Amino acid sequence: MDMEQLEDSALESSEEELSEDVSESGSDFEVQLKSKKRMKQTVAHGTLPPKRPRRNVSDQSSSSLTPPARSSSPVQKGPRCTSRQQRGRNGGEQEEGGKEHTTAGSLYEAVSSGRCALATVVSEWLEDYKQDREAGLLELINFLVQCCGCRGVVSKEMLTSMQNSDIICQLTKEFKEDSAAYPLSSVGPQWRRFRESLCEFVAQLVRRCQHSLLYDDFLFSTLVPLLTGLADSQVRAFRHTSTFIAMKLMSAVVEVAVSVFAQIQVTNRRCELEKNKTSEHRATQKLEELEQSYSELMEHQTELCSIMNAIFKGVFVHRYRDRVPEIRAVCMEELGGWVLTNSSVFLNDGYLKYLGWMLHDKQPVVRLRCVKALQRLHEEKEFIGRLELFTSRFKERMLNMALDKDAEVAVEAVKLLLLIHKNSEDGLSDEECTRVFPLVFAIHRGLASAAGSFLYHILCTEVDKIIEEIGTEKRHETFLNLLINFFIQSKYHEHGEYMLDSLWDVAGTELRDWETMTSLLLQERDGEDALGDDEEAALIELMICAVRQAAEATPPVSRTHGKKNLTMKDKKIQTQDRRRITTHFTPLLPQLLSKYSADVGKVKCLLRAPLYFDLSTYSSNGHSEKSVDRLLSVVCEIVEKLTEESVLRECARLASALCTEPYALSTRAHRAFSQMLDQQVERFSAVHSDLLQGTADDDEVYTAASSLKRISIFSSCMDLSSWKLFDPCFALLKTGVQSMGFDKELMVPALKCTAFHLLWERKKISDSPTTNKAEVKRLKKEVRSFCIVCQSCLSLGHAQVRDQAFMLLCDVLTVFSAGSVKGSPEFKHLALVPDETLRSEMASFVLDYIFTDPDDEDNNSGEEENLEGEVGKITSLQLRRSQLAAYCRLILCGVLELYAASDIFKYYSKFNRDYGDIIKETLRKSKIISPVQCAKTVCLSLQQMFTALGDEQHTRQEFVELREVARRHAMSFGINLHLIRKPLLTLHQDGIQFALRGGVEGNGSPPNLAFLEVLSEFSFKLMRQDRQQLLEYLKQAGVSVRSPWLKMYERSLQSGAARGPEDPPPSRTASPRAKRPRRSSRPGSVRSVTESSLLGDSSIGQLATPMLTSTVQRKGPGLQGLQASEHGSASAGSIRAYSPDRESLQPSEQPISERESEDEFEESSLQRKTVSSRKRQAHGSSSVSGDISSQLDLLSLIEEDKDEDEIQEPEEEEEEEEEEEPEIEEFEEESDDDMSMALPTNRHSSHPTFPSILEELFD
Repeated sequence: MDMEQLEDSALESSEEELSEDVSESGSDFEVQLKSKKRMKQTVAHGTLPPKRPRRNVSDQSSSSLTPPARSSSPVQKGPRCTSRQQRGRNGGEQEEGGKEHTTAGSLYEAVSSGRCALATVVSEWLEDYKQDREAGLLELINFLVQCCGCRGVVSKEMLTSMQNSDIICQLTKEFKEDSAAYPLSSVGPQWRRFRESLCEFVAQLVRRCQHSLLYDDFLFSTLVPLLTGLADSQVRAFRHTSTFIAMKLMSAVVEVAVSVFAQIQVTNRRCELEKNKTSEHRATQKLEELEQSYSELMEHQTELCSIMNAIFKGVFVHRYRDRVPEIRAVCMEELGGWVLTNSSVFLNDGYLKYLGWMLHDKQPVVRLRCVKALQRLHEEKEFIGRLELFTSRFKERMLNMALDKDAEVAVEAVKLLLLIHKNSEDGLSDEECTRVFPLVFAIHRGLASAAGSFLYHILCTEVDKIIEEIGTEKRHETFLNLLINFFIQSKYHEHGEYMLDSLWDVAGTELRDWETMTSLLLQERDGEDALGDDEEAALIELMICAVRQAAEATPPVSRTHGKKNLTMKDKKIQTQDRRRITTHFTPLLPQLLSKYSADVGKVKCLLRAPLYFDLSTYSSNGHSEKSVDRLLSVVCEIVEKLTEESVLRECARLASALCTEPYALSTRAHRAFSQMLDQQVERFSAVHSDLLQGTADDDEVYTAASSLKRISIFSSCMDLSSWKLFDPCFALLKTGVQSMGFDKELMVPALKCTAFHLLWERKKISDSPTTNKAEVKRLKKEVRSFCIVCQSCLSLGHAQVRDQAFMLLCDVLTVFSAGSVKGSPEFKHLALVPDETLRSEMASFVLDYIFTDPDDEDNNSGEEENLEGEVGKITSLQLRRSQLAAYCRLILCGVLELYAASDIFKYYSKFNRDYGDIIKETLRKSKIISPVQCAKTVCLSLQQMFTALGDEQHTRQEFVELREVARRHAMSFGINLHLIRKPLLTLHQDGIQFALRGGVEGNGSPPNLAFLEVLSEFSFKLMRQDRQQLLEYLKQAGVSVRSPWLKMYERSLQSGAARGPEDPPPSRTASPRAKRPRRSSRPGSVRSVTESSLLGDSSIGQLATPMLTSTVQRKGPGLQGLQASEHGSASAGSIRAYSPDRESLQPSEQPISERESEDEFEESSLQRKTVSSRKRQAHGSSSVSGDISSQLDLLSLIEEDKDEDEIQEPEEEEEEEEEEEPEIEEFEEESDDDMSMALPTNRHSSHPTFPSILEELFD
């Protein structure tokens, strides 16, 4: 007996908790469990048309709907709106036109403003609805119409006498918006608040109606069919807004259904408990009430299922593959919410399949919503078992999405894979995991961090297994061993810093364990746990990368997006890490350097560690001095022992950092490195005389070369001008150039020493407060001598000497240019202007050794580089890019005239892959310096290429390439025709003079007349006045011979002559995919002009084009033997009319939202709108009636949305959709060829992406 009472009380308490969860305090509509079913109300105004299953309302409202008195001081979240209180309760006023003017504007203003408490707004509307149901419904419907951006109004007569389709058609005619934008598609904070308020309004409406009005067979039975009809409209605003509201309505109904189902379970258990009692203790009245409540709740559940089924099959099934991505996205987002909220109904393959299908959507926003919905489902462990079939079916697609072309989708896909691997029993196989691991090296930091979390989870799982099997407690050591093995097995051995950055957020504790790392490196190799040689190299690289990450607190260069300001907490952590690094590595780094002193790769990494020390923490105590002395001693020993340039460069950088004056240890470091350099200079001076006389043996040559190499590398980081090395090095260079017998190992460092000596001397003179004229004169003499020697080296056979001389010569000429001494009259004597011979030598070097294919190089290429394969090609290309950048810098700095760039511009197309970015930037900077001179230089480069075609051995294909170069240059002039007017006119005049040069009357046409065909590529950029001026210029030239080239050029100038004044002709080379505004009916706009006029009037596009080649010459024999081709008749390109595809996609097909369909629509819509606009302008307002105007607006609106209209389904497929089994259908997956992973630059790749030199070049 006591147990029964306890169970009864427990069930009552649980029922009370559920009722509190599903109802709000103070609601106007409380739960009323009636003793009999609701009686259907009589119809007072006659039977309505059978367009929707609803019941009419009588004149007098039911007494049960009378609201209780409201509190005088309700709690509100914002200012209360009183506009609804000031109007009458009759539902509206009568307008002059006879239409009923509803007050839906007050609802729309309250929702759009975001300043009113929506709970209060819904409560006030419910009060109005209880007074007059039809008037309240009419107000709600007009509110929905306003949310669509439509100015039309639904009257009471329309609601009672017209079908939904007729109402929607009438609203479409009254959609008199000038823009295609509507509230849900608008951007900005105001419309974002509107979207949120609309969601809250729908949720509040359903929540307040969940106990009575949701089941009255009038409100929602009318609202849902209307939303279904609007969702099937061709107007995007109606379709998008109604789908959005329907999905939010469905989500709110799903929540109510969950609460009703919970109440059913509680009530059923109470009934069963009451029935199981004995007859003496059974409360018959209570049992009847429970049974009556149970039957009414079951009726509520049936009606809720009917509403959900109507929305799902009437709206979702059709709109989840709509043309508009936003519509598809909101469908997928809400479907994920339904499955998560009501898993008992929606968590099955019949609903999950839609999420799986839309993983293949072509729009990133849709794929992102699907992935996030699946993430929420896989976070619930109780769902995992019911998701197994779905996961196994679409796992391959999820793995492919880790390489999605949209970075955000890829990030969320990796997170989803991690959840699947964590929570599911089978998880991911080793092969599937290996497809995610390489993403830790990706450029995108978010994707790399997600992959790092995935990798960290896998490694921690393996660590736990190893610890459980072996019983060791060295967790960090085990983790580092696994990480080292992963890094060795990966293909990206040179990008350890990227992998460390990916793991930094999740594995920061393990990666900051410097003690474990150094203990592993310092242990003897005889031990069982000792690391191998490859493992030690990998651990050293990872350790130094971790040191850099902790000391700088910034990601690698390629992953840095703008300047990130560190917070105070981050700065504090950074300071603590640097101090820990300094304290730990100062005594241990000399031991590590001594142990690996013979290994170039390991020493090179270890030498970078002191660069991240906190040098300000060093003091003059004995312990610090001993550590510093030991470190300096080891570094000097490494300099003496090794001769590899990479190691010596790291030593020089370390010496420059340690010798910085503000630090306490700078004096000790400067003394140590000065002693080391003294020894190197003494060794070089000891054999200098023998080298000049040619009596030095091989050992002496090797000693001098190695010492000079060390000195040259240190001179790049430190000022060694006090050692006075210019004279001995210059004598060595002079002797070597004259005798042609010196080894390149001596010549290259000698060139570096002399060049860096000049640069350091220039810096000292600039920093000196007083100017010594004798020093300036001596320096100028040394610079001239150096330039003469470098000019001689440009013609030597040794490639390394030649390349180094060119680079150093460019640097010296830039530093000592006339522009560098502007504002300093005392240094004007240091300005160096290269003579014509030096300019010619440098131009020849560019043409002979930079603009040449590696396969076409002479036999000396084997001597200049001892590299093979792809590494050698990439290294050679990097060198040539640096040389070209240095030469372009001379042009832009004014050292060389601007016309010198003609030798570069003519290779714009041929070498676009290798040097396109450098040439393009040079061209852009040249236009800023002098637009007219730049245009002349472009014309000169085309003339040089044309002149080289004088040889009959060239084919017409080379002339086609010449036109391609001209086309590229024409497109580089930009779209502002007023700014480029003068440069283009100058270019045409120079081109015409060149084409007509050399003609003799009576003896034939000029030899360069075919150049007019190349010049015609620039005609479309000319304005009307300039075209007329050039035509007059041609007439004044008095050419007697009428050749095809001259006629073609005249036609290219006449193609835009018929246009209005000041109207620039549209570019015939404009991309058809160019972004256009949605609607543009303004007369005279660029979009209103069809492109067919240009294509039809000009015959440039139909001519058979000649060919081009490259040349060093600027003048040459004319084009001989080039025959004019037959010109075909010009045919205007036809524009296909667009008709929307009415066939539905199969579940495996994609929604048509690609640019092909959009461009096709825009082209057809362009002509139709132009004609419509002209008609409206011609007739005006005199003879156009209101009905015709309405139809034109309707046609324009429907045409605007045809390209985004949905793909409707056939009736047969709808029936299959309803009767299909819950199994997941086969889905034909798309190819993921467009999905790629961006990785850091790898010099071993076949298609390298080189770091841009332009920032340093044009600074």
